[in-house]
Amino acid sequence: MILLMIYVLMSWFPGAYQSRLGQLMGRICEPFLNIFYRIIPSIGGISFAPWAAFIVLWLVQRGLYFLAVVLMRLFT
Repeated sequence: MILLMIYVLMSWFPGAYQSRLGQLMGRICEPFLNIFYRIIPSIGGISFAPWAAFIVLWLVQRGLYFLAVVLMRLFT
């Protein structure tokens, strides 16, 4: 989630995506973000796809945590 946040904030700085760090982060974050860019259109030049990506990552994180808790209770 932190990498995704940094990658999204890089859009505020001109040329940040063309830097070595920007290219590396693009290879990591873009495949995941492209799923949401295809589903959620930009409204007035503002993209809400990163928000959806954050929500999905948060839900996955919570689901994995819940699954870990359930498994720990089963085996202890």
